[in-house]
This record gives sequence, C-alpha cells and structure tokens, in this order.
Amino acid sequence: MLGKNPKKQPELFRPMLVDFIDDNNELVLLSNKIDWDYFEKEFSPLYSTTGNPSHPIRFMVGCLLLKHLYNLGDETLASAWIMNPYMQYFCGRVFFEHKFPCDPSNFVHFRKRIGKNGIEKIFSYSVSMHDAKTNTSNFVLSDTTVQENNTTFPTDAKLCKKVIDYCNKIAENQGVKQRQRYTKVSKQLVRNTYNGKHPKRAKTARKSQRQLKTIALRLIRELERKLTSVQKEFYKETLSFYTKVVTQKITDKDKIYSIHKAFNPMYCQRKSA
Repeated sequence: MLGKNPKKQPELFRPMLVDFIDDNNELVLLSNKIDWDYFEKEFSPLYSTTGNPSHPIRFMVGCLLLKHLYNLGDETLASAWIMNPYMQYFCGRVFFEHKFPCDPSNFVHFRKRIGKNGIEKIFSYSVSMHDAKTNTSNFVLSDTTVQENNTTFPTDAKLCKKVIDYCNKIAENQGVKQRQRYTKVSKQLVRNTYNGKHPKRAKTARKSQRQLKTIALRLIRELERKLTSVQKEFYKETLSFYTKVVTQKITDKDKIYSIHKAFNPMYCQRKSA
C-alpha cells in the first residue's frame, strides 16, 4: 500500500524546515523545480491497495537522486541525511528528523519494484531538466562530476576471457549451437596467468595466454560462420571490435584496455630517477 506524504501543517513545539533553511540553497532550488507529481503518477500503479503503507514515492525518489548527486551508498546516505536539513527538505519532509525514516535495505526493494525502466525514467527526467536549460541558454553545461570507473587492472588474459564470455552470450541470445563454450577451461587458463613473471610460472602463463587468444578467435570465427546474414550484419562491428581486442599488441597505438569502456585511455606514471 502506497504511503502518503507528510502533511505541511505547523506544530507548536517543532519548527518547520522552511522556517530556518536557506531558500537559495541548491537542493531547495532543485526541489522546487522538480515535478514530483510526475513520479507519483508513474510509480503509484506499482503499489497494491492493501497492506501496510510504504514510504512515500517522493521520499524514495529523492533519496535515489541524492545518492546519484553525491555518490553515496545506501547506508552513507542515511548518515548524511539525518545531519542535513536540506536533504530532508529535498525528500519532502516537513520537520527536521533525527532518525532516518526507513532501513537502508528498503532502497533495494524500491529499485526492484520500479525495475530498470523506473530507474531510467528517474534519470532521464533529470537529464531532460538540463536539456530544457540548454535549449534556452547560450552556454554549454558540462557535467564535471568525477566518479570511479569500474575498470579492472588491464591484462590481455582478462580481455580474452571477456571476449569469450561475450561470444557465448551472443550465441545463446541468437540461438547459435556452439561446438564448445570453454567456460571452465577459460577460467582455469586465466588463473594460470596470475603471477606470470615468476620464473617457475612464466612458461605456463605464456602458454595459457596463447590458448586464451586461440579460443577467443575460434569463437569469433564460429559466430561469423553460423550467424544468419541479418544477424551477421547486426553484430559486424561488435565482432570486428572483439577481433581487434584479441589481436592487439603491446606496441599498438590506441590500445583497448576495457571492453565496456573502450574510449578510456591508460595513463602511466613514471618515477623520476
């Protein structure tokens, strides 16, 4: 059952947030520009009409936006929220609260409730607000928020392993019957490349690296043979990209270090003598 937003009715011994916060604060200005009724209309059908009342949609959506704005986790948001009256106002609270209204695990349930489409609606709305501003302005807005990239330490063995996994996914989605998936074999070969500079493991590491490269190219060629003409045209650029990843050398320029973020360059830091 969908819970209701707090009533904006003053109390005798509790000052309202609007009475002591700064109206020019960034969160206050942003909160007044967001059409919160839009999210109410989009997500209210996802709730049942019976059962215990849930937390208001305004509160849950506001917390998700705050997590994205300040790069906070579920628990760290709760700690910051109880100390920041502007965050509480942004989430639709009327009075200053000394306890977080819900358990941080409720965000997991809310994300599952609205699903991937709901998350996309929330952040597409935030993007549309920037678009509306840029359409009426002569200035260019640049998002300079710096967040950590989910990029692992780059090795050729890891890249080949990812190519193998992605080829298996393509074959499974398109109904291509493979001769062999090499799932367990590729995992063991990647393990064999660990600590490959050790004299006792160098030979095994080099051999495993060559085998991973051979398996990846084998799966790419198998997809090129067995895909239909329409499927082959759709995956043409993807397969050529995978081939470039597997066949690239150390001396190549514009080397690819991450498949899901191929545009990321690698910056090397050298120690001065």
